Amino acid sequence: MDKPYSVSLQGGEGLPAAEKVAAEVRFVKELERRLGGAEAVVAVYRAWREASECEASEVSSETYSLATKWPKAFETAQRAGLKNIGEGDAHFALHLERQPVEVH
Repeated sequence: MDKPYSVSLQGGEGLPAAEKVAAEVRFVKELERRLGGAEAVVAVYRAWREASECEASEVSSETYSLATKWPKAFETAQRAGLKNIGEGDAHFALHLERQPVEVH
């Protein structure tokens, strides 16, 4: 089964493809380890996006609780992913996969 999201290393120009892929794998492994798996990554990321786009009074306590996990988990995963390749301008971007639409 495919993951519900994808990750890409941005700003890693000149990095050999194998090192880029290895960095992306390290990032994903650490992010999922910190948050509890692929589905949890999606849930926490969505909560973080929702919370960042709303007024504080509009965010439910459940969304807030999930959203607060994102910054530290992302930062830790980014450090793990960039290990041995230097920081520079390189960073990771997470992209949610489109959910299939059921047609009846």
